[in-house]
Amino acid sequence: MPMNKIRPTGRAGKAIAAVMAMVAVTIGGVRYINGTPDDVVLASDYLVVPWEGEVLKAYLDRIARPPVWTICAGDTQNVKPGMVETPAGCKARLQRRMTKEFRPALVKCIPGFNKQPLSWRAMMDSLAWNIGSKAACNSSAAGVINTAVEKGKTPDYGASCRAATAYNKAGGHVIIGLAKRREMGDASRIGEAELCVSGID
Repeated sequence: MPMNKIRPTGRAGKAIAAVMAMVAVTIGGVRYINGTPDDVVLASDYLVVPWEGEVLKAYLDRIARPPVWTICAGDTQNVKPGMVETPAGCKARLQRRMTKEFRPALVKCIPGFNKQPLSWRAMMDSLAWNIGSKAACNSSAAGVINTAVEKGKTPDYGASCRAATAYNKAGGHVIIGLAKRREMGDASRIGEAELCVSGID
């Protein structure tokens, strides 16, 4: 259960509206903004980068087991010592990987993913980036939706948003920063559940 009351907020609503207002083209039921799915734009701009941070020079993440070279917003793919990126390069790396790797995994494991609410898809994109697409696919947040779809019922997106807040631990302990990321954020950053519920009401 979440530590805080999960509720819609004006700031999350504004973030969703800002992405909805961007010039887009719809292909195969997916709304693309400059070649990137709208949920990936929402997740990367308002969830992933604010919470992961953006480091322009490669560093060795010693918390990871084994340690791994990392850059930008937690990207570890093809990162080598001494590598340097620009903010634009970091944004391109993040959105490309989310579009080509993480989002397709969610589309595959969650029936009708592209038809689900924008805010819920963005929450799942961010969750997958943070805990891995396999873990996100096996999460209770995905399970709530999949069970409803299998039974031909309307999914309870609010329950799914709240279920994702359980993924707030590292090493078996609740991490306050992760709890804030999963729930209602902090003074300057929108939480995943906060964004999620702000687009389903």
